[in-house]
Amino acid sequence: MIMDKRVVVTGMGIVSPVGNNVETYWENLKKGVNGIKKLTRFDTEGLAASVAGEITDFNPADFGIEPAFTRKQDLFSIYAVAAAKQAMDQSGLVSGDNIDPFRLGVYVGSGIGGFPSTYREVEKMITSGPRWISPLYVPTMIPNIASGNISIRHHANGPCVPVVTACATATHSLGEAYRAIRHGYADAIISGGTESPLIPMAVAAFANAKALTGSDDPDYACLPFNANRSGFVLAEGAGVLVLEEYEHAKARGAEILGEICGYGNTCDGYHITAPHPDGVTQSRAIEDALQEANYKTGKDNLYINSHGTGTQMNDKCETRAFKLALGEEEARRAHISSTKSMTGHPLGAAGGFEAIAAVMALRDGIVPPTIHLDTPDPECDLNYTPNTAVETPLTIAISDSLGFGGHNACIAFRRIV
Repeated sequence: MIMDKRVVVTGMGIVSPVGNNVETYWENLKKGVNGIKKLTRFDTEGLAASVAGEITDFNPADFGIEPAFTRKQDLFSIYAVAAAKQAMDQSGLVSGDNIDPFRLGVYVGSGIGGFPSTYREVEKMITSGPRWISPLYVPTMIPNIASGNISIRHHANGPCVPVVTACATATHSLGEAYRAIRHGYADAIISGGTESPLIPMAVAAFANAKALTGSDDPDYACLPFNANRSGFVLAEGAGVLVLEEYEHAKARGAEILGEICGYGNTCDGYHITAPHPDGVTQSRAIEDALQEANYKTGKDNLYINSHGTGTQMNDKCETRAFKLALGEEEARRAHISSTKSMTGHPLGAAGGFEAIAAVMALRDGIVPPTIHLDTPDPECDLNYTPNTAVETPLTIAISDSLGFGGHNACIAFRRIV
């Protein structure tokens, strides 16, 4: 089945450190609001990191989530269900009413899955023995269960393919959902990513891998493209978009928020955690997405929502990748920012957060800033939109993600015309 259908965005939902709905999230990004805080969920004494993009104002009941579900499910699944509800409510899609249940899919991935559930049950196993392990442990921990729960709630009987590519998970999920709709396998897919990694073991593991910042100052911890950066800040949440075939959306009078029009997907084949230092494989994913989106050099006004984690290697390699993909001159024309400077890094949910930011940037013609960028790294010498949002008539936006294992993904959006 080879088709060439157009794919649009008709709904978006988010649970994040800077807002639990899209408009709040977007307003805070534009203002440069810092969502990094001192960790309160557990005692950080003895840990090498004490700050995070922790969500402290989330109430599942606000999203129609029952107390029994909240008690039984891991937080990554709860966040996903909340974000999906927002996205589906905005889209106006109702399975069996204005869409065939077998043409509605779910591609919501998680880089890790139920980390808190694993941590809790391992602790019980060690201290109390096997008879105390929850029979619900496995079906709450597995990364695909977020998609399963969303499918159950929205009666989505079409393709359900939860992607797991570490920090590239949500971007790959969106890209693969785009391809499935474009090639005629579904009319709409609920897609994105979710993560709840804030547990002592995760903080210890990432810190011991020298990936996390050691800064204990929430206002100067997450520093993408800054010469003073020392690692990323762990975060949590979910970002979900409803992708829909254009004619299907138009026929039912849906509000169209943007068009997804390009996708690139490569792998470094180099190292389990480090990005390829020359940026060639990352740049190819960006090139592929831009080529499919019919990017016009010298004419398009491009926004790049970068992976921008704040690690030494990522930010330098990503800068090289942008220059390779676009050419030096065109890369310097681009508007680039890292919204992780405000949210922290939610791992498998990052691409969902950042795709939403890209769609909103196109809608409003506003590039959100990279905050805390007071000392630019000379090796990261592109326009990373330091500290203050910029108004400009954008014509195209991309979001790129890199994940452990060498996974690279990039998706492109345009305003619908």
